[in-house]
Amino acid sequence: MINKIIASVLPWMPKKIVWLFSKRYIAGETLDSAVAVASRLAKNGVSSTIDHLGEYITDIGEARMVRDIYKDMIERFEREKLSVTYSLKPSNFGMLIDFEVCCQFVREVVAKAKEYNSFVRIDMEDSRCVDDELELYRRLHAEFPQNVGIVIQAYLKRTPNDLLFLEKLHSSSTPVNVRLCKGIYVEPPEIAYKERKVINEQYIKALEFFLQKGIYVGIATHDRALTDYAQTLIKSLAVKPDRYEFQMLYGVTPDLRAQIVKAGHPMRVYVPYGKEWFGYSSRRLKENPHLITYILKALFKRG
Repeated sequence: MINKIIASVLPWMPKKIVWLFSKRYIAGETLDSAVAVASRLAKNGVSSTIDHLGEYITDIGEARMVRDIYKDMIERFEREKLSVTYSLKPSNFGMLIDFEVCCQFVREVVAKAKEYNSFVRIDMEDSRCVDDELELYRRLHAEFPQNVGIVIQAYLKRTPNDLLFLEKLHSSSTPVNVRLCKGIYVEPPEIAYKERKVINEQYIKALEFFLQKGIYVGIATHDRALTDYAQTLIKSLAVKPDRYEFQMLYGVTPDLRAQIVKAGHPMRVYVPYGKEWFGYSSRRLKENPHLITYILKALFKRG
């Protein structure tokens, strides 16, 4: 209850106060800050995926600028000789304005990544975007199967059908690459499960599906029950480390992250940056208030 109260008032608080909650899991406002965080993580044996913050833009000119930011970002990380991947939100590329223009802009980013044998993850957003984002992935996967991935949200009741859709796309020559998360958007109960136990059950079913089908999966969760189960499942199925990775948000549950890395599992950290951190932070904390517990613990632990 306290978490929900804090989350609900954060959007109305001064930015300096919100930054106290946000700075533990936002790299900063500039690309330099993202480079610094990715470099530090790499020295500790942890990979990164970089996200330029922003979503639900209302002008196609903004989408064009975001496209250019991502292309410049890829060039910068290549100059720094840092091996990272990139995450993007299609609504930040104008998906809700013009789907075809969005597809072209995202395609240009993926093509740039391919030049360096790099990789772009298409993030999954709220339910109104899911069909279009799966179609965007289908198109780009056909052209760049090694360089583009998608996200699946376990709490959506449609997810079992989406797994079958991805299975049809997957083959040895056109491998599918998925980030599996619980899902954080506030959706009506008609389309999304609400109970933690049920969501975890759906998450486990999806994880088992991907590992058994040989589909590369990013196991994106901070839920210890799920990370423990995933490690047991990986061992029982003898899944090789090049077929999966664990994924976590920057600054969230660092102790659990360290334990998983120490156990020998590949780990990738989602590193967001950009001037839109305030909107991102307040929305994410409002949608997922239990994150405040992790952030408060980090604040007290680290002073």
